[in-house]
Amino acid sequence: MAQRSQNYGSTDQRVDVPEIGFSPTELYSLSENITTNIYTINTSWKTLERAYKNIGTSKDNQGLRDKVHVTQLSTNQVVTQTSKDIARLTVLMRRGDKQQKLQIEKLTTDFKDALQRYSDMQKSIAEKMKRHILAITNIENSMDGEDGEETQRLLQAQEQEHRTTQRTLEFQQGLLLEREDRIKRIEGDILDVNQIMRELAALVHQQGDTIANDYLVDTIDNHIENIHGNVELGAQELVKGSNYQIIKLS
Repeated sequence: MAQRSQNYGSTDQRVDVPEIGFSPTELYSLSENITTNIYTINTSWKTLERAYKNIGTSKDNQGLRDKVHVTQLSTNQVVTQTSKDIARLTVLMRRGDKQQKLQIEKLTTDFKDALQRYSDMQKSIAEKMKRHILAITNIENSMDGEDGEETQRLLQAQEQEHRTTQRTLEFQQGLLLEREDRIKRIEGDILDVNQIMRELAALVHQQGDTIANDYLVDTIDNHIENIHGNVELGAQELVKGSNYQIIKLS
């Protein structure tokens, strides 16, 4: 019977390195999510493009501009999540095969292209909104203009018109300020593509370090367990040998 060689207390153990964080299910889920999110970003870009064409035309209204803001808010959240998913996928596939790495590169490129188009359209639509402040419907007062009216009545009408005009101007000024605030809000939605790509690179680095550290801790724990097991097994062998010698001497 072949004897098993024991190396008690040695840390020179041949441990198979696992695929760090690799999970086929997670890989598929992340890839699907990223693909869907890229489609969503492209769809939002088309929505903004249609709105852009209507800004400054008879179809321009506050409802249209509010829709632009809502579209940008939801899409910006999609962009943030997609960045996180790509970072996670990149780390997962550091040990993937060539085809898998090419897939990640394509998804990353598609994401960056979609993001660039979307961000450019955000800037264009914000600039056009600034050039075309929504027209405010003036409050018009109809006045009788028949010949022969008394001078006093005409003066009263002119005074009333002056007061009405003043109130209208104040009202218009308030609306203009409100609409300027809304345009600033639209401008605040604009994404910085370069900043997002920098954050994506940082996420990849951060997740890679975290997973590598976790793997290192697990590997050390495995080594300690192996050493402990070998020492215990060695002690058992020594006890058996000692008992055998005692029996033999008896």
